[in-house]
Amino acid sequence: METIRQIAIYGKGGIGKSTTTQNLTAGLAELGRSVMVVGCDPKADSTRLLLGGLAQKTTLDTLREIGEQVELTSILKEGFKGIKCVESGGPEPGVGCAGRGIITAINLLERLGAYTDDLDYVFYDVLGDVVCGGFAMPIREGKAKEIYIVASGEMMALYAANNIAKGIRKFATKGGVRLGGIICNSRNVDRENEVLRAFAQELGTQLIYFVPRDNIVQQAEIRRKTVIEYKTDAPQSREYRALAQAIEENTNFVIPQPMTQERLEAILVEFGIMDLVESYRI
Repeated sequence: METIRQIAIYGKGGIGKSTTTQNLTAGLAELGRSVMVVGCDPKADSTRLLLGGLAQKTTLDTLREIGEQVELTSILKEGFKGIKCVESGGPEPGVGCAGRGIITAINLLERLGAYTDDLDYVFYDVLGDVVCGGFAMPIREGKAKEIYIVASGEMMALYAANNIAKGIRKFATKGGVRLGGIICNSRNVDRENEVLRAFAQELGTQLIYFVPRDNIVQQAEIRRKTVIEYKTDAPQSREYRALAQAIEENTNFVIPQPMTQERLEAILVEFGIMDLVESYRI
């Protein structure tokens, strides 16, 4: 039996991480791969495009209602091309740690036998750029061996990506986790491809794919679909398929070398991104 490739997707909040993950996994499913997506965000919106907008009940909500006697079918739904979809959920607002939902969900999935022999991939779509506590579980506990960071050519996205690289480095020696690359979800900023390539090189990794900006992504989301399902022959569908192929074929996994704040700022200044750096300093 081949080992399941367990992949965690991190990135700044609002960078398009969940959208990228769902379109990427749709591309992998088209390649005939068996995929499970575990949403690790209390908003529980990591699988809605794969499920056609279905508001899936989260693992924590189900446990609160049913108790420990929950069955796998209560928390796992099949979506586009058989992709298995799970949402960990979170506590009631203002009560408890949201990261706890990730720990509970993954442990429950393991206990209920969700990690079947036929799975090729498990993707963990993780909240924002939080790499502490429960949100770090996919890498801290060695569940996810591969990490990809979704970023853009914007200052805050790169700042968050560098912080995530610090978290990956911290857990790399204990859990065996490695960075597989940076995925650019383009925001059409000046010299974006260049700065992402320079940024990735500085970390010791690669820009594994540059996803161009296209309004069809928002059009598909309005219809609660991935782009691949919405318009299979659209140029953007081909981009997501190419991203899926890049992930499938990737063999370049590293322990990243995070930058100092000064070095990161120097790169951003070099590419004309950071005229506002002084106002950002705390």
